[in-house]
Amino acid sequence: MRSGGLPEKIRVSIGSAIALGLTRGTVDVLPTTVYMLTYKHGKCSANCAFCPQSKTSGGRADMLSRVVWPAFSTEEVVKRLAKTYLEGKVLRSCIQALNYPHVQEDLMSIAQKIRFLCDIPISVSCQPLTRETMKKLAEAGINRVGIALDAATESLFDKTKGINVGGPYKWQDHLRALKEAVEIFGKNNVSTHLIVGLGEQEEEFVKTLQDCVDMGVYPALFAFTPISGTVMETHLPPSVDRYRRLQLAQYLITHGLTRYENMKFEKGCLIDFGPEKEDVKKIIGTGEPFRTSGCPGCNRPYYNERPKGPIYNFPRKLTEDEVKSIEKDLCI
Repeated sequence: MRSGGLPEKIRVSIGSAIALGLTRGTVDVLPTTVYMLTYKHGKCSANCAFCPQSKTSGGRADMLSRVVWPAFSTEEVVKRLAKTYLEGKVLRSCIQALNYPHVQEDLMSIAQKIRFLCDIPISVSCQPLTRETMKKLAEAGINRVGIALDAATESLFDKTKGINVGGPYKWQDHLRALKEAVEIFGKNNVSTHLIVGLGEQEEEFVKTLQDCVDMGVYPALFAFTPISGTVMETHLPPSVDRYRRLQLAQYLITHGLTRYENMKFEKGCLIDFGPEKEDVKKIIGTGEPFRTSGCPGCNRPYYNERPKGPIYNFPRKLTEDEVKSIEKDLCI
């Protein structure tokens, strides 16, 4: 059912719902982006092995990663979003799309309603869409688009999102959509998600980071999180020290401070980042490489971890003790 062209319902991450005053609760860190998820009765038509929203998953329909996403009136969510943005309490809105027929119409109507009420930056995270559809999204007021590769290699993509798990996705279709998105939205206005811990080697992961940046696509890092009811529920998350190395590599590459070709690997493991060690140590000391990566204004609190840790992506400035712990983990 729709109300005034809008989908009747939309899901909102629990942290965002608290920030908007839709529900009561306390959180360690409030989100600086309001995260929404298109609503569908039932599951997504895709079948990603790590996702509780996948069509064959036994996981909860109100979960994405380890976060609960309750449903609310779309009209009410959008009104509160505009009010909260105008009060200076949030910086961005992000609409994440399940895969189902006519999802693009839902995305456009939600974006148009948001844009009518305020000028908050709008990001959309979605499956590959046609060039024409992406143009319409841009015309609807969407500033950035994200198309998640998730896997760092084509073979892992097939195993976790594509043909091997009965999914609709193809690696080349995702790459095509990312390249077309850059043409429509511009360089640095297109993102992808890469998950550490699906079975890749560090060298493969870093090569894909570089390929994304060379395309004009910003690669945001996630740590694999095992979720009950999914195909990969027994798969282990990555070690924290491995994740730190890849976070640092991502930071250096996205800031133009090194390239994949300047790095050194041993049996697939990253052993040299390229720049002088003292320069790398200074960057580590800022703590910035280890904060949440994503669109501007995205801090995505505890999407991959519990607040008590271990924390993969810090949603806030790191403490001195946290930086010192990371320095020990990296052994540089």
